[in-house]
Formats: sequence, structure tokens, C-alpha cells
Amino acid sequence: MKNDKPTPPTDLQHTERTRVTRKPDRGSWDRELIYSILDQAFVCSIAFISDGIPIVVPTNYVRVGDKLYLHGSMASRLMKTLASGAPFTINVTILDGIVFSPTATGHSVNYRSVVVMGKAEVIEGHDAKLAAMRDFVEYVLKGRWNEVRPPTEQELKGTMVIAVPLVEASSKVRTGFAVNDAAEYEGSNWTGVLPFKWTPGEPLRDPRGNPDAPVPANVARYTRPQ
Repeated sequence: MKNDKPTPPTDLQHTERTRVTRKPDRGSWDRELIYSILDQAFVCSIAFISDGIPIVVPTNYVRVGDKLYLHGSMASRLMKTLASGAPFTINVTILDGIVFSPTATGHSVNYRSVVVMGKAEVIEGHDAKLAAMRDFVEYVLKGRWNEVRPPTEQELKGTMVIAVPLVEASSKVRTGFAVNDAAEYEGSNWTGVLPFKWTPGEPLRDPRGNPDAPVPANVARYTRPQ
């Protein structure tokens, strides 16, 4: 008998915590859209409470299937807090453009964002942690894992890896031009959108590295999913 994994539902679960209250028409729970935003972005911000103080920490992540993976030092306040089962929120935002309006208050930005809530799962075991570290490196640059030294046992022991199941998540997207009454455009200065794209620059050689090593093709032609 064929043992296929069940196809996940198109939309993620709607919950009160992931309800989009401001401009709800821009909100979506579409799994494909949420995953596409997560797969293009590189850094997330994680909000949590530590000793009664609200904290926001930026960090990188990788999505593998229906989970986000985070990693950090075993001594990290962020990792220890998430591992304790404390509530937290993850945000990812991609800036797509600056919106110029005929009015001061009408200026805005076009963006794609995702908010994730849930409960963290600590990844235990040598093989599971090593696989997660490989996923992190491959997310940075596909093919890089085979070009570098793998983590030592000490490095693995000093690293905590956490998984966040993508169960409670929503996206919010703004596109288009300014939203103003037609009368506001009479005699106005230039209005429109200045698009933004994340593009890599010229690779910079590490002065401590091998001066004869050529820039790898996957670095020279680096791209992110669009």
C-alpha cells in the first residue's frame, strides 16, 4: 500500500490570536502565501517577556516543511525562554516599496508580512540537531554544507535548536498606490511607488581566507526566492 503523507489544508487554522483586525482585507491564512514569504525573508523578530520586560530579538531561521527552526547558544536568554514553554510571537516582514501620497498622512509602504504564534519544541539528539544545522547552512546558501567544516561535538552541545510548528500563523500584504480621495491629486507633486528588491552586492573576499580560491558560482549568482 502506498504510504503518502496527507496533503495539508490550503489555509492555516484561523484563531483569535491570528485574526487581522486592522485592514482585514489585507490578511490571509493561505499556507502557500505564508510559506513563500517565509522562504524569501532571511531574518525574523521574536517578541517575548523576560523578567516582566517585553523583549524583541532579531534572529535567522529556516523553514523545513511545516515547521520553523531557530538556533542559538544554550546560554541565550531567547532560547532558554522559548524552551521553557513561554508564549512568544515571530514576525517576518519584506519591504516591497515606498508609497508616495499627495498628503503627508497618506504615505505608506508596500510589504508582505507573516506573524507566527505557537509553542516551541526543543530538538534533542545528535542526528536531529546536525540535520537542523545542515538545513540552516543550506538555507543561507544551497550547496554550502559540503564546502565547510561540519559542527564539532562541542559546538553541537553548546547549540540549542528549537522547532516552531506552523499552526497559528497569518500573513498581511499591502500592494498598490496611495489611498486618497481624487481631489487630493489636483495640482499635487509626484505620487507613486518606489519599488524595493533585495539584491546581493559584489562578493568581498575575507583577507584571512585562501587568496587563490575562486568565488563559487552559487555565491557569484546568489539569488533569493522572489
